[in-house]
Amino acid sequence: MHEHIAEAVKEPDVVTVPPGAVCLRFETMKLYSALGAVRHLLESGQVQPGDTLVDSSSGIYAHALALACHRYGLNCHIVGSTTVDRTLRVQLEILGATLEQVRPSRNLRLDQNLRVERIGELLRENPHYHWMRQYHDAIHYLGYRDVADLIRKEVPERPLSLVGGVGTGASTGAIAGYLREADRDVRLIGVQPFGSVTFGAGHVSDPDMIIAGIGSSIPFRNVRHELYDRVHWVNFDYAMSGAVGLLRASGIFAGLSAGAAYLATLWERERHTDRTYVFLAADTGHRYVDSAYAHHPDAAGLGSMRPHEVTAQHELKHPWSAMDWPPAGSALPHGGPVLVPERA
Repeated sequence: MHEHIAEAVKEPDVVTVPPGAVCLRFETMKLYSALGAVRHLLESGQVQPGDTLVDSSSGIYAHALALACHRYGLNCHIVGSTTVDRTLRVQLEILGATLEQVRPSRNLRLDQNLRVERIGELLRENPHYHWMRQYHDAIHYLGYRDVADLIRKEVPERPLSLVGGVGTGASTGAIAGYLREADRDVRLIGVQPFGSVTFGAGHVSDPDMIIAGIGSSIPFRNVRHELYDRVHWVNFDYAMSGAVGLLRASGIFAGLSAGAAYLATLWERERHTDRTYVFLAADTGHRYVDSAYAHHPDAAGLGSMRPHEVTAQHELKHPWSAMDWPPAGSALPHGGPVLVPERA
């Protein structure tokens, strides 16, 4: 029996998906990140029950942090994007979290910058607030040890490829890191939207991109670039087609990042059949019904899709590009290894 709904909701479903892949289907994967980080802060004495935690979010992390604060008796304040919808706003209000949304902006970079600027103002006005810094603080890696342990238990002992959205770097990076720490042979394949600067695709825009959670227009220090072996960039149309194809093949109703990861998984498995493929479905598809799933008659058949294999970022192009990482002869991008604190 779980002590709190957050502990129950975080558990993923482990589902075999044809042909020959495994999907970890989460209702909201960010709960692992938020619960692990909050627990560490409390156990290390950095925060006390009744303190206020604050952070920026486009939606998913806001819900996760609000549930974690509710679980541990903390206050929660979110500086949110305009993408935070009414359903989430009402839940946050009832959970006791406070939300302020920045003004609408013309692009993701401006939206993220506005949120970060507002966080700075809040901290100057309320120096006792604790900024969670989900983009930069390595404590967000901690909770994903449990996911790595689950994979070790559920997935046969053979070479493994883990495929998922990069986002802040904490999920895919942490899971692969903990599996490698346990001597598992793991290739890490990251999925990105065009326009994300994380792996150097900021120069290729995607006007329809609504999968901001797997990429970024600003650098995230939590991304450990050296952990990744391959990167796939997928645009909106192909991510939508992947999500529709995943639902048709398996019944899994997941977000656009899962559709992009499924597409990358199918391609990688076609090239390397000697590995077990595990891909992440980090959230459900409910918030993508109108923007993506409603257009399912326009979804392309997955069998006809092939990525552009490139060797450098200047070769990237729509609708789908893939590249071994790091590029031959190039240094890793900004930021060295992130030291993950030991679990208290």
